[in-house]
Amino acid sequence: MTDQDALSARAAALDLLTAALSGRSGLDEGLSRPALAALSPRDRAFARALVLATLRRLGPIDRALDARLSRPPPPAVRNILRLGAAQALVLRTPPHAAVGASVDLAASQTATRGFKGLVNAILRTLLREPPDLDDAEALAPPWLFARWRAALGEAQARAVAAQIAEEPATDLTLRDPADAEALAAELEAEILPGGTLRTPRRGDLSAWPGFSDGRWWVQDASAAVPARLLEVRPGETALDLCAAPGGKTLQLAAADATVTALDRAAARLARVGENLARMGLAAETVAADAADWPDPRTFDAVLLDAPCSATGTFRRHPDVLWAARPSDIASLAGVQSRLLDGAARRVKPGGRLVYCVCSLEPEEGEAQVAGFLARQPDFALAPIRAGEGGAPEASLRPDGTLRILPHHRAGGTDGFFIARFVRRA
Repeated sequence: MTDQDALSARAAALDLLTAALSGRSGLDEGLSRPALAALSPRDRAFARALVLATLRRLGPIDRALDARLSRPPPPAVRNILRLGAAQALVLRTPPHAAVGASVDLAASQTATRGFKGLVNAILRTLLREPPDLDDAEALAPPWLFARWRAALGEAQARAVAAQIAEEPATDLTLRDPADAEALAAELEAEILPGGTLRTPRRGDLSAWPGFSDGRWWVQDASAAVPARLLEVRPGETALDLCAAPGGKTLQLAAADATVTALDRAAARLARVGENLARMGLAAETVAADAADWPDPRTFDAVLLDAPCSATGTFRRHPDVLWAARPSDIASLAGVQSRLLDGAARRVKPGGRLVYCVCSLEPEEGEAQVAGFLARQPDFALAPIRAGEGGAPEASLRPDGTLRILPHHRAGGTDGFFIARFVRRA
């Protein structure tokens, strides 16, 4: 890597970090920006890894920086300091190289050029007395950790937060469960309860065994549980609401159900179609609002993976913690209630409904169940059994719903809330 290449990679990382902290979906949008796309694959991977390392330790890095800054610097300067600290303390770049690269990055940007001396001084001070970057409480935004402590207790909240710093493995769902043993050997993977494969492999997925012939797709182990809990049988009709990017649609189609996948975002729905084509599976796709879809059909099985704060996905998307706001949770809870009522209208008498969110917040999970049952007397909970669908046994609640926490599975897992209902015949 030439000096200019190194500078371009760090400039792209600065742009990506700024995007990631700008709001919801900032990281995903930043990954498609020209500054990153123009890099070589190696430099692009470095920039992405540096930003993710920074986001996973952002809380303790900021606390350490604030202790050494007499006044808040401009946002771009703070982001350069964050990247420099993560490069040295997380990626283990030699301290002098991390400081030098950060000073060069500050000097290359018009808005930060006048602060290169500050960048040099603060990072040198920080690296002489490195902070503890693994304090679980400091890893989460304070308001969010306070919520987790109130809902889960101190020990569970700290166990959840400790997962923020961990880089996750890759989880795969198989088109044919009978393929598990052979693929596990080819991918150096372990078979998790429920049939998910977990591999430590990194890099270009398209080069992995089984990708080109559609034998698997990427899906977190927890995200694969809800579709299994529907227990669809060949020939049954199934509706996947808010379906994009399509992992659960693929599961239902692979079980030989007659599947309709609905999502309001046509662009995201196109990804569902692409994934179905790669896997050699079929489903009807519909671009519509799940709450107001005018189609009169009802279905044997309905799955609603509702839009949510996504606080349970921080292992793969650490930016969600820093983009979320307390007001988001109440706003999204209203959306979830509306979508649940819309989903209820789609269930045949005697049919099943599974509701899930990749959120750790009670308003989006447990409270939704209570409200739904009060509004929909034709529905009752269909309790989930311990370990059913591959869910960690520790996640089972007394009422038969699931609260999967990130530390419930060795090696980590996404946080989910899942409830299963049946409509009275």
